Amino acid sequence: MSGREMKAPVLPLRRHGRIAPAVGGDVLLSVSIGPAGEAVALWSAPADREALTSVTVQPGWASFPDSRAAQPAAARITVHSPEPSALVPIAALPIAHATVQPLPDGRFLLVGARCRWRPDGPDRNAIVYGPDGTALAEHTFGDGIQNVFTTASGDAWVGYFDEGVYGNYGWGGSGAQPMGDCGLIRFGADGQPQWRFPADDAPFIDDCYALNVVGETAWACYYSDFPVVRIEGDRVDVWDNGLAAGATSLIVGAGTVGLAGGYSPHRDRLVVGELGDGRLGDGREFRLVLPDGDALPDQVWMIGRGPDLHVVHGGDWYRVGLDDVRP
Repeated sequence: MSGREMKAPVLPLRRHGRIAPAVGGDVLLSVSIGPAGEAVALWSAPADREALTSVTVQPGWASFPDSRAAQPAAARITVHSPEPSALVPIAALPIAHATVQPLPDGRFLLVGARCRWRPDGPDRNAIVYGPDGTALAEHTFGDGIQNVFTTASGDAWVGYFDEGVYGNYGWGGSGAQPMGDCGLIRFGADGQPQWRFPADDAPFIDDCYALNVVGETAWACYYSDFPVVRIEGDRVDVWDNGLAAGATSLIVGAGTVGLAGGYSPHRDRLVVGELGDGRLGDGREFRLVLPDGDALPDQVWMIGRGPDLHVVHGGDWYRVGLDDVRP
């Protein structure tokens, strides 16, 4: 731990609720936060977890997450606000490494992180399910998906990591141009791109580390210079960030942003800065801890939505917001 981290004041998370399975014994595959601050979780039976998180291992080298489930398997979506408010059973989920977000009219969008391109067509890694778990539509959102946030109107903002930008899984090279080569896309309710991040209005996105969506407005912080950008309508505003490189989550308020997480040993760091004239200023650094003062566990889901940072570990749901750190 660096000297700077040791001097940073601790900021305890607040216990917000418990994210528990609706079916006893289910394991948590992923959790995200919807437009109203609700937690949306994806579950499966333990026996199906391996299929829905399948990987391809190259002997003696590395493993790669698969784009499709090893075999379609049953899954369940639950919504927590923070009490359980919905349960949607899916009979046979065909995609692996999926994130779920809510859509209007009780529908849900499930998006797989990986998407393979083939000459006969790419995977459809975005599936819309109805309130009864029936698949209503399938779309292609591309490979290398880091973040997915829907809006109350039914749009979906998608941020891509470096393989989605530069190409892998058949994209790039002799294959199709990577769908996520701009780093950030807004998809409409029809599953088609409505807006793509413009390279001439802001520094290029190599890897969209952090994304936050408030109403219909998106905020991002990304590799390699980690500027903070706001996309409101078709307008892009940029603030240089000299406060915190490597942040993995972003929270936003009136004239203020918080940059959470980062490279080791900064995984428990929160830096709060003011949106100045093209630059973040007046940075204040905190170290996030559990409500009892214990250190943040190594493996947590850390998700920014609006001004609140949501942290989920082992079913425990914690929150902290910009209101908690105002002078």
